[in-house]
Amino acid sequence: MIQVFKFGGASIKDAASIRNVFAILKKYKDEKVVIVVSALDKTTNKLEEITNAYFNKQENAHELLDNLKSQHFNILNELFEEKNHPVFNEINNSFVEIDWILEDLPSDRYDYLYDQIVSVGEMVSTKMVSAYLNHCNLKTQWMDVRDFVRTDNTYREGKVFWDVTEKNIATKIPGLLNDQFVLTQGFLAGTAENYTTTLGREGSDYTAAIFGYCLQAESVTIWKDVAGVLNADPRYFFDAEKFDNLTYHEAIEMAYYGASVIHPKTIKPLQNKNIPLYVRSFIHPDEQGTVIGELPPVRDSGSVKNNMPILVLKKDQLLFSITSKDFSFIAEDNLSFIFGVLSQYNVKMNMMQNAAISFSICIDRNENLSTVIKLLDENFSIKTNGGLDLLTIRHYTESLIEKYTSGKEILLEQKSRNTVQLVMRDLISDQL
Repeated sequence: MIQVFKFGGASIKDAASIRNVFAILKKYKDEKVVIVVSALDKTTNKLEEITNAYFNKQENAHELLDNLKSQHFNILNELFEEKNHPVFNEINNSFVEIDWILEDLPSDRYDYLYDQIVSVGEMVSTKMVSAYLNHCNLKTQWMDVRDFVRTDNTYREGKVFWDVTEKNIATKIPGLLNDQFVLTQGFLAGTAENYTTTLGREGSDYTAAIFGYCLQAESVTIWKDVAGVLNADPRYFFDAEKFDNLTYHEAIEMAYYGASVIHPKTIKPLQNKNIPLYVRSFIHPDEQGTVIGELPPVRDSGSVKNNMPILVLKKDQLLFSITSKDFSFIAEDNLSFIFGVLSQYNVKMNMMQNAAISFSICIDRNENLSTVIKLLDENFSIKTNGGLDLLTIRHYTESLIEKYTSGKEILLEQKSRNTVQLVMRDLISDQL
């Protein structure tokens, strides 16, 4: 049976971390494993800075790129004693692709340029890790994921063509796994015209799920810097607890509301084929972690905590209150126009609430917001509040709501039977 492992940026952030990945994989050297690897820690953010500097015609794009190159070559110098190892030239050639783009003035759409530049992060990281594993006699075949995962031309969030993707992966990958690992990139995909697309930020988890689904894998494992799936972010909630087991449904809900441990699109493909998802610590690889899968709905004892509250905090949120200028009702045609603008400019709504003459949305910051506001302002009056926190509590109790809202200003509240969402000011306090 085939297993799929995904290693994120934090797990390969430096030479010591890459050596740790080798130590983990060495234990599976006699098994069939597909390895999905992200860009080095913070590399995607740095490539975004380069993209923005280039697109906005700032002068520091080359300087930012040189700094990023140096970071990668410093790691290579620690991993390889022989400086004539082919990987040095391979990494340099990958970065040259960005140099070529920067030589010309920007003429393409931002989202297209973003994917062509930011994708280099995964290309160089996977070449580094693959070369090191082979250097340590752990036979590994590097593969370009763009030859396997096919999407449409929606840059920055490509829509997967499942039929052709499954055919590519199911027919080509299994035969390569008889005596070696296969290692490829997360986050990236390709179009029919051989252009690079990406699957959305943190999309490497989704890539692992795509390979798991197409290979009917025994399991998919995401190696993280946490012990497993926690019911809250320990940076903000000191009493966060780990789930030993979690249902697909709860994991989907957590991801939907913004829990960062799992990419939102990851769970459903695995659920469709009942493939368990393990979230394990690369720091303590022998520990159990969390398994996500089909579980009994009720269990009186054991490790499943069915009603443990789940808290998801999203910071630096914007609240838009949108009102028709003629004070007419916010009807279907108004909502259709608003949703169309938000979709066109890739603005994600984390919460929305409709009233008779107003429509409120809570969103993340986005480089296209000024354009969005300009388009909406033609037909609507818009009031904006920034610097807010959005707290989502699943399996809430009134005492929990009171605990985390005491003394806070609640700008918007929305409740269902299982979930409450609160848009607040100054959420972080001594009780978190």
